Amino acid sequence: MTTVRRAVLTLPAAPLGPDNPLPALRTPAGAGGHAVDASTLAELPRDMARGIGRSPLRSLLPAPVRDGYGRERIPTDLDTIVIENDRLRVTVLPGLGGRVHSLHHKPTGRELLYRNPVFQPAAFALNGAWFSGGVEWNIGATGHTTLSCAPLHAATVRAPDGGPMLRLWEWERLRDLPFQVDLWLPEGSDFLYVGVRIRNPHERPAPVYWWSNIAVPEDRRVLVPADAAWHHGYERGLRRVPVPASEDGTDRSYPRGSSHAADWFYDLPEGQRRWIAALDGDGTGLVQTSTDPLRGRKLFVWGTGRGGRRWQEWLTEPGTPGYAEIQAGLARTQLEHLELAAGAEFSWLEAYGPLAADPATVLGEDWAAARADVERTLAGALPRAAVDTAYTAWREGAADTAPDEVLATGSGWGALEVLRGGHELPGTPFPESTIGPDQEPWRELLRTGVLPPPAEGAAPGAPLVAAPWRDMLETAPADPSTEYHLGIAQWHAGDRAQAVRSWERGLKEATVRWPLLYCLAVADREDGHPDRAAERFTEAFTSHEAQDRSGQDRSGRDRRGQDGAGRDGAGKDGAGRDGAGNDGAGGDGAGTDRPVRPTVARHGADPAPGDTVAAALAREAIEALLAVGRPDHARALWSRLPEPARRRGAFRLLEARLLLAEGRRDEARAVFDAGFEVADLSEGAEILGEIWARLTDEPLPDAYEFRMRPS
Repeated sequence: MTTVRRAVLTLPAAPLGPDNPLPALRTPAGAGGHAVDASTLAELPRDMARGIGRSPLRSLLPAPVRDGYGRERIPTDLDTIVIENDRLRVTVLPGLGGRVHSLHHKPTGRELLYRNPVFQPAAFALNGAWFSGGVEWNIGATGHTTLSCAPLHAATVRAPDGGPMLRLWEWERLRDLPFQVDLWLPEGSDFLYVGVRIRNPHERPAPVYWWSNIAVPEDRRVLVPADAAWHHGYERGLRRVPVPASEDGTDRSYPRGSSHAADWFYDLPEGQRRWIAALDGDGTGLVQTSTDPLRGRKLFVWGTGRGGRRWQEWLTEPGTPGYAEIQAGLARTQLEHLELAAGAEFSWLEAYGPLAADPATVLGEDWAAARADVERTLAGALPRAAVDTAYTAWREGAADTAPDEVLATGSGWGALEVLRGGHELPGTPFPESTIGPDQEPWRELLRTGVLPPPAEGAAPGAPLVAAPWRDMLETAPADPSTEYHLGIAQWHAGDRAQAVRSWERGLKEATVRWPLLYCLAVADREDGHPDRAAERFTEAFTSHEAQDRSGQDRSGRDRRGQDGAGRDGAGKDGAGRDGAGNDGAGGDGAGTDRPVRPTVARHGADPAPGDTVAAALAREAIEALLAVGRPDHARALWSRLPEPARRRGAFRLLEARLLLAEGRRDEARAVFDAGFEVADLSEGAEILGEIWARLTDEPLPDAYEFRMRPS
């Protein structure tokens, strides 16, 4: 009998903290790291080159940047949904992108995935926070999805065989597309079935990206039905190479055989069954297979170099074995995007389960024999025709079925888009009841043609940038908040000159000036005016500082007028949190009747909203001032930062850079010697090594070695 139930998983976890309050006007460093140079692009197959050049992101708008996490982990209850039959137990994290945390094979007692023993965010997603382990569903654009640490809608649905099925769904905002992921375990099956559908409800084609990313222990051999692969490394190249042995004779089917981080996108022949397996020394492990539309297969390795090892340590706790990633996607490589026609959909079925092959054969030197043995064993365990039949049964009999019991709630953005567009999306309801404070002003714009201004002294809320919303903003009555949002939508559309004009108009009447000043500073920097950008970043920080001080003065007077204790009520801080810093979104446990909410987001006290804005603006301003050779101005701004902000790792690094710019080399070195950790250090970042090299000729200490490229 198959069951779907709620449960709670307790892990050491670093709280996500608040999102960055600044709009994501540009793609963060590292998000474009998968690009290839022009000479390489010219030599690629024409269809691959078209896919690589299709609709690159101009920015991450409207997604927020998630960089409020730290490195301190505390025991935390995470809400889970468990799917179980007599063969497999699957643990899903609905509040964290729908990640499959565990795939446990009950007859053998084996975990088939790499299961991270901690929750530690790091800056690997397109918009920041991401964590390693399990199976993730990457949609949107090249990289880890912006939904990596976001809640999805979840509910039970009737599976094709009549048993229960878990449906996950959300509205992906980078490409403005709804998607669903259906997971079920047929009675007595050793395989988890996953039906995926991406729909385009618009009247225009849309670029689509999808890769299912599966973390497996790195002490495996990765087998796939291919003799060649497209190799992509951090040197930004893309070339076709033989597999498994590379030009130097190294067998790359073993993740530990690579010295540096790299991707291998396997070139599967047309008509070949789609599968990839990771098997250990006794020939057992995980196999993933799918229907033909999911054509791509990939291996990612961290490499045995110092940088790759350091990143592996960074993402988990000391002593945890390393992992590699095997992946499956819609295109041949992750650099490509497919085009989805207006009103159309992409859909397919995946299957995940155990495989036990002959170890002497699958670990032997005869690559063709090893592949053939895996394919033969897979055919016996799960015939190709059975996967195709399961897909048809799901797509025709279950994909459109309305959910039964809601288990978790995602964002309200899908509801807002359905309200605006009148979209009919059978099987994935986005009820208007899910609209929250972030969406409410936009619902009001839709209803009345007027975007409500934020509360007195507050900054404008979350942006929307799609063309229909931009059109509404252009006809709405002009005020500073509307001009701010209109400028952001224009910037996203590529009309930068008009965006600057909108922000300049809004600034003339604005009482809360820092958001508009920040946008204008980014525009100056992107347009090649670094000195003016530095001045405007500084002005934005100063404006917020004055506003925050004025707000504190008003708040103090208001509190004294309310009660002698200066509080609205015992034990509450005015933000709905109790004295421990919790915001009332705690775990529901297995017996709750209401939908689960993510519990990792708020544990411990978040910084005050004003401090979060001050830190974000100061980081931008100090970096801009250092870039134009004004360490004196940077020092003056640094001295005005709150002490808790200056103690954070990112600001300790800024302090070392500032000291170096001031000629105080020994003091800058002392910052490194004292030790610090930049929690949101980006994938492939080399800044630590660059600063260290300016300080000394000594080797970079292991603690600061995050470089991924061959030196």
